[in-house]
Amino acid sequence: MVKFMMKCFFIATILLFGVLLGMQQANVGMKKMKGYDDPSFQGAFQISDRETGELEASVLGNKVTSHDIEQKQKQLEEVEAFNFFSVLGKKVAQGVTFVFEKVFSLIEVGIDKIVG
Repeated sequence: MVKFMMKCFFIATILLFGVLLGMQQANVGMKKMKGYDDPSFQGAFQISDRETGELEASVLGNKVTSHDIEQKQKQLEEVEAFNFFSVLGKKVAQGVTFVFEKVFSLIEVGIDKIVG
């Protein structure tokens, strides 16, 4: 399950960057078509240096900083939400596992009686 989730996350990340790269290429194409540099056209993502030497990134016009990411991580850690569907899924999985274990053990006993 963990491998599957990691693969899905990896694929979603690649697709997200593909979309951002496509938007950036479309922006470059629009600038080439227009023939001059228009400051109203913004790129999909921009990275710039600050005076303090730190890097500043913006994605689709929204500034992204490490402080924002840390704040969101703390917020996620503080929220311990009860996920009803997760608990329900675990119970269903345990039930199905129990049923199949019993069925296979009965089949095994039946085969032993026939063969033995």
